[in-house]
Amino acid sequence: MPFPLLQIKNFSVDFVTDSGTTSAIKNISFEINHGETVAIVGESGSGKTVTSLSVLQLLPSPPAQYKSGEILFSEDKISTVNLLKLSDNEIRKIRGNKISMIFQEPMTSLNPVKTCGSQVIEAMRIHENISLKAAEEKTIKLFEQVKLPNASSMLHRYPHEISGGQKQRVMIAMAISCNPSLLIADEPTTALDVTVQKTILQLIKELQVKQQMSVIYITHDLGLVAEIADKVIVMYKGDVVEAGSIKDIFLIPQHPYTKALLSCRPDASSKGKRLPVISDFLGEGIRNEPSKNPPSTLNLQPSTFSLQPSTLNKNSFPLLKVENLKVYFPVKRNFFGKILKEFKAVDDVSFTVDKGETLGLVGESGCGKTTLGRTLIRLINPTSGNIFFNGKNIAGIPDEELRRMRKDIQIIFQDPYGSLNPRLTIGEAINEPMKIHSILPTQKQRKEKIIDLLEKVDLKPEYFNRYPHEFSGGQRQRICIARALGLNPDFIICDESVSALDVSVQAQVLNLLNDLKEELGFTCIFISHDLGVVHYISNRIIVMNKGKIEESGTSDEIYFNPKKEYTQRLIASIPKVAF
Repeated sequence: MPFPLLQIKNFSVDFVTDSGTTSAIKNISFEINHGETVAIVGESGSGKTVTSLSVLQLLPSPPAQYKSGEILFSEDKISTVNLLKLSDNEIRKIRGNKISMIFQEPMTSLNPVKTCGSQVIEAMRIHENISLKAAEEKTIKLFEQVKLPNASSMLHRYPHEISGGQKQRVMIAMAISCNPSLLIADEPTTALDVTVQKTILQLIKELQVKQQMSVIYITHDLGLVAEIADKVIVMYKGDVVEAGSIKDIFLIPQHPYTKALLSCRPDASSKGKRLPVISDFLGEGIRNEPSKNPPSTLNLQPSTFSLQPSTLNKNSFPLLKVENLKVYFPVKRNFFGKILKEFKAVDDVSFTVDKGETLGLVGESGCGKTTLGRTLIRLINPTSGNIFFNGKNIAGIPDEELRRMRKDIQIIFQDPYGSLNPRLTIGEAINEPMKIHSILPTQKQRKEKIIDLLEKVDLKPEYFNRYPHEFSGGQRQRICIARALGLNPDFIICDESVSALDVSVQAQVLNLLNDLKEELGFTCIFISHDLGVVHYISNRIIVMNKGKIEESGTSDEIYFNPKKEYTQRLIASIPKVAF
C-alpha cells in the first residue's frame, strides 16, 4: 500500500511556562492523502493552527514541547520521514519547497521594506537553481496565475500599496512558487469581503487541481469549506472530536460541537429567531466564557424577538437624516498646496434612520461604509452635506457642542482590543466616558451601574479590575458594548463589530445586541461586509459601492430579491451548502 502524503499519529503538544503547563494538542491522529483537500475546523484555541505550525516545526521551543507522536511525510508514496526529527537545515529544505504555508495575516507575513516581487523571487531562488531574470519571469506568470491585476507592475509594488485581497494572492503566489506537494492555508480569508473570499477559495481549488497538490485548509467557519474540501476534521480544545467526508459532516454530524458550529452562523431562515451558541449544545460551563447567571443569550427556548422598530412613529421626524453627504480626501496637490485630485470616499449620500430601527450598511472594502459611519459622529468631518440628529444639523456644530452630542451617539469599533486602553482596567475604561459626561453624581453610583452593565453583557462583576489582555476577543467586544451603553445613547453605530469573531462568539454578540435593543430601545446602524449577518439583524439595508448608495430596501427585499447586479454578486458570494 502506498503511504499517504502526511500522517499525524498520536500527536501531543504542551506549552510549558512559569505559570504551568497547558496541553494544546492531545493525542490526535489523522492523515492527508495525495491530491486531497482537507479542512481542519474549530474555534480559536481549538489547536488547529498549532497543529499546522507543528508540521513545519514553526512553534517556538520553549515554550512548545512535542510531548508525543510523530508527523510522517511521504512525497514518493514509498518511504516516509518524521518531520519532527529533522534538523534545522533539513526542515528548511522542506519549508516553502515541498510544504508551503499561507499565513492568516498577509500584512504581517510580508516584509514591508521589500517589493512583492522580490519576496517571491527570494523564496524561489533559495530552493531552486534559477537566474534572477528567469525568477522574475516566473514570478510574473505566478502573479497572472493568482489573478493579480497588472502582474508586471505588481512586481515592483510594496505590500502597503495593495489591498488585503491582493496581499493574500501574493502570499499564495509565494506559497506555490516551488510547486509544493502540500499547501497549508491558515484562515486565508478571515475578515475579507465575501467576493474576495470566494475568489481566493476558487483560486486555491484551481491551483490544487492544476498542480496536483494536497491542501490543508484551516478555518473556524464550516460554511466556507463546503465547496472546496474532500474531508473535514473538527477540533475542539486540542482534540479531534469528529472527522469525515463533507456530506457526512454537513448532513449527519455526530458530535454536539460540530452541530453547534453548523447552527451558529445566521442563514436565511434565522431571521427573528435567537441564534444558538456552543453552550446550548455542550452544556453550561463548557466554554471559558464567564457567566454569573444563566444569561438569556444561552437560552434555547424557541423564543423570537421583534424586528419591527418598537418605538417608530411615522408622524415624527426620523432620528437621523443624512442629506447629500460628501467626504472627499485629497490625493494629489500642486506645489502651492492646491488640490488637484480627490478620492470620493462618500459621494452624495442621502438616507434616514427611524427611531428604534436597525439599518444595515453593507459593501466591499473601500466602498465608503466605515468612512460614512465615522462621519455621522464627526470623527471625520464631512466635505459637504447635512447630518440631522434629532432634528438638529450636527454637520458643522462647534467642538464643545459636538462633545456633548457624542453622549447620544456611540460607536462600537471593529477591533475591540485596539479600542481599549491597555493601561486601564475595564472598570476604568467604562467609567471614563461616564465621568466626562456626568452620568450619575458619585463614583459609587457609577460603579454600581458599571457592574450592572457587565452583568447585562454576561461578564462577572469581579472582572471590573481586570485589564483588556486578560479577556478573549468575544469578551472584549462585549466590554466595548457595555462602554457604549454606559452613556445611555439613543443611537449606536456597530462598525464590523463581529466580522473577525468565531461563529459562536458572533452568535452571542448578535443575540446580545438584539436583547439590549429590545430592553433599552436604542437605534442602530450595523456596518458589515457580511450580508448574511446584516440580513439577520437589520430592518432595512443600504448597499454601498464606490462611495454611493447602490441599492436600498427592507432586509428581505435586498437579501431575497436584489435588483442591482452589484448586490446580486454580493449575495451570490455568500457561502452556501448544497449537496
